[in-house]
Amino acid sequence: MDVTSSDSALRRFLHGLPAVDEAGARDRAQALAGRSVKSDAKRTALDLAISMVDLTTLEGQDTPGKVRSLCAKARRPGHGAPPAAAVCVYPDLVPLCVEAVAGSPVRVASVATAFPSGRAPLDVKLADVKSAVAAGADEIDMVIDRGAFLSGRYLCVSEEITAVKSACGEARLKVILETGELGTLDAARRASWLAMVSGADFIKTSTGKVSPAATLPVTLVMLEAVRDFSAAGERRVGVKAAGGIRTAKDAVRYLVLVNETAGEEWLDPRYFRIGASSLLNDLLMQRVRMETGRYSGPDYMTVD
Repeated sequence: MDVTSSDSALRRFLHGLPAVDEAGARDRAQALAGRSVKSDAKRTALDLAISMVDLTTLEGQDTPGKVRSLCAKARRPGHGAPPAAAVCVYPDLVPLCVEAVAGSPVRVASVATAFPSGRAPLDVKLADVKSAVAAGADEIDMVIDRGAFLSGRYLCVSEEITAVKSACGEARLKVILETGELGTLDAARRASWLAMVSGADFIKTSTGKVSPAATLPVTLVMLEAVRDFSAAGERRVGVKAAGGIRTAKDAVRYLVLVNETAGEEWLDPRYFRIGASSLLNDLLMQRVRMETGRYSGPDYMTVD
């Protein structure tokens, strides 16, 4: 789908997308959130959610010991649960993660491009990406220039995504839209399509540093976008919901949303991720409760 030849072509395309019925999207998301998952399917849903978690630590106080502990938990969450999808860290911690998850299916994801603001010259952003990839990152989570997007400089945003995708080499690119700053669901739809036509392998709701972060209505709109992009004969793009997803009940709601909006093909860690830190413990506690009939409580889980 070649609509990135000029700013005017991109503008015509993006503003020609069907408008989002905001009230309808919110009602649909709320209705799906109320769906119940029967007990015989809940164990499967919990394990699926665990396998989709990008176990994340993005704090200035991150230490090598904390990151090694997080990697160990991602590899073996415990209680018979499957490994997490990835560990997500700042670029300087990538080499440590690569060593800590070696021999496991856990991927190493690195935020880049002046995360979380995205405010840096392009050459600095590309150096950030290349450094993380050279250190062994399997996935790069970039942030778009929201100022450029909101001021209608779509080609600028597109060219930056394309350049970052090229710098990624074999690493998969997740493009963070920071939907909490975009203002409307229409803007979230346009940003989703802009990222996809520019080369994104995933579109991601948020950095987790801005409120609101992931919400069911905005994730619904993004899932509709990847579904329609694929239906138009393009490649399958993943969705990552990040920020504010803390309980097993929340995670299962997102899985229902994925299934009912994009379809079963997206119920796979290759195409849906949940960026979280505290969520994994609640998923594990619910898993133990289903196995033993007793709720073990957070004191029996490692502190992330």
